[in-house]
Amino acid sequence: MQELVQEDVIVRVEGLTTDLVRHGGSVRVIDGVSYEVARGETLGIVGESGSGKTISALSLLGLLPPQMRVVAGSARLEGEELIGASPRRLRELRGAAIGMIFQDPLSSLNPSKTIGWQVAEPLRIHQRLGAAAARQRALELLELVGIPSPKERLNDYPHQLSGGMRQRIMIAIALACGPKLIVADEPTTALDVTIQAQILGLLGELQDRLGTAMLLVTHDLGVIAGRTDRVLVMYAGRVVEAAPTRTLFSAMRHPYTQALLASIPVIGIDRSVPLPAIPGTPPPLGGAGVGCAFAPRCPRADERCRQEMPPLAVSAGHAVACWHPVDGPVRRTRLEVATSLAAVPRAMEPLVELVGLRKEFEIHSNVTRRHLGTVHAVAGVDLVIGRGETVGLVGESGCGKTTLGRMVVGLERPTGGELRIGGVDVVRLRGSERRSFHRRIQLMFQDPFASLDPRMRIASALAEPLRVQGLDRGEERLAGLLERVGLAREALWRYPHEFSGGQRQRIGLARALTLDPELIVADEPVSALDVSIRSQILNLMRETQRERGLSYLVISHDLSVVSYLADRIGVMYLGRLVEVGPTAAVIASPAHPYTRGLLRSVPLPDPERESAKRRLGAVIEGELPSALRPPTGCAFHQRCPFRVARCEVEAPEARTLDDGRVVACHRVDDVLAEPWSLEDVGQMASALRA
Repeated sequence: MQELVQEDVIVRVEGLTTDLVRHGGSVRVIDGVSYEVARGETLGIVGESGSGKTISALSLLGLLPPQMRVVAGSARLEGEELIGASPRRLRELRGAAIGMIFQDPLSSLNPSKTIGWQVAEPLRIHQRLGAAAARQRALELLELVGIPSPKERLNDYPHQLSGGMRQRIMIAIALACGPKLIVADEPTTALDVTIQAQILGLLGELQDRLGTAMLLVTHDLGVIAGRTDRVLVMYAGRVVEAAPTRTLFSAMRHPYTQALLASIPVIGIDRSVPLPAIPGTPPPLGGAGVGCAFAPRCPRADERCRQEMPPLAVSAGHAVACWHPVDGPVRRTRLEVATSLAAVPRAMEPLVELVGLRKEFEIHSNVTRRHLGTVHAVAGVDLVIGRGETVGLVGESGCGKTTLGRMVVGLERPTGGELRIGGVDVVRLRGSERRSFHRRIQLMFQDPFASLDPRMRIASALAEPLRVQGLDRGEERLAGLLERVGLAREALWRYPHEFSGGQRQRIGLARALTLDPELIVADEPVSALDVSIRSQILNLMRETQRERGLSYLVISHDLSVVSYLADRIGVMYLGRLVEVGPTAAVIASPAHPYTRGLLRSVPLPDPERESAKRRLGAVIEGELPSALRPPTGCAFHQRCPFRVARCEVEAPEARTLDDGRVVACHRVDDVLAEPWSLEDVGQMASALRA
């Protein structure tokens, strides 16, 4: 790779090798990783779960789990060796010279300490500031990272803040002592797309202002495309490709990099074509064996690939480890989304009908039991799902989409309104009649591991709903379910922990299919999965729908996923549907400002278009207001670029447009009059063919 000027290099890693020590020996989890990060530069490390990207960062920081150890290599911070440094010296460097932004801010912050105390802690430890001076500096840091009302937030605790606010606090702590290097490990994975865009923008602004080097660890190629200068692609503990970001995306050479990019669903994709998917799963830690670790999943692999490890060869600053390199990304053809595609969908028999559906939660003080108010989680939703149709619900966390889905499957009882399935008012059903009816509706959970009992074999997990309903639960029936989702019969006798995340989600789909339902509510069905496994599950869901005539209600904050699966999209904001319409219409010409903001916030796996989008600036500022104290008038007016005085005092009525969409906005005509196309968000629609 291209050598950086010596005085500009902040961190230089050479031949970093880490082993996992087990009884009777050890296995290699990081194998000879080398890279450099210069002042003001961002290096991205990308790969699937288990590729070694996080372990390589933790090796650098001396934060490895007890069973892992660095056995070879060097890591120097401005010339000072970190590998082998004493624990005391590493503690001095962490927080002072190296800042860390962790993936989950809630579990990384101390729930028993105030925000002010935690932001001031590194200042007291590393800069020996007194309490008053450290608190004043903490206030300045909160202002720097854009925390509203920072003085009041100093006395808050982590649970009182939203996810985006907590991540801003983590950034403030990482920057407290003016570090030379920031290591950001999946800093936006747990955040909504709008907050993710704000956090990434904030990191970029602060880095430009402070000249800090950054190591960005992520599985999201959209984040990598827009926020890095150079990229390392890791697989099975090794670097398989490394290049400047624009070079990597335009002229990638490794089949794994090409497959990762191709498997990403993009907004406007040709839904008639299955997503390209990488077959199989990554090898376990230390289980790559001889030869190229990617060979079992690579369409170009031959006998040489299976027997001989390719070296990391460097040419003109572009490094690749492959015997049969590819020539750039999969060619994508544009799919022009014209107004004609935005027609009202064909008439279909209604399966689910929601009329004025409401759900309210009464909030009381844990100490005094005093009534604090009412949360209107779902505030009068009207929606129809047809037989064989997929409807997608999108919106930020807290908008009410999951609560709505839980009411549909019967896990929450509506406060008001009507919920009819197949013409039956399910709210009125009781006892065995209700239990029997709910055979027709099943749920796919977000976390496939947490939704399976770790003490039950898969056969028992699949048989349980059959037993409850008094149906046949013979082995042949259960094996047939697993075969339908691509798993072998022997999986029946294994436990959930013996499967990968993608395999567990296949089991989750099989369990949802056990009772032959008419409707499956899929709540964030792929958000916990790597992008390569995600495409396998999305293809499987589409295939299953075609075979069985299923209806889906897909709940997600990821517009790319929803636009691929859904025939129609419903956009929720603070308990209300603000736009509902055919997917093509919503994408081609979004009629609500919030929908436009969501589309523009989606990270793009294209450096050119992501850079162009960044120049437009953030389109949705701030965060979702409290549902306990919602704004008057239009709930979105505080964040809306189209707002006028009327929006602050008068809630908009739903209006049906000529193309069949229903939109709740006072200024819908002005929104539609503003130029818009897929190119505004930099999305390239695809017709990908194997």
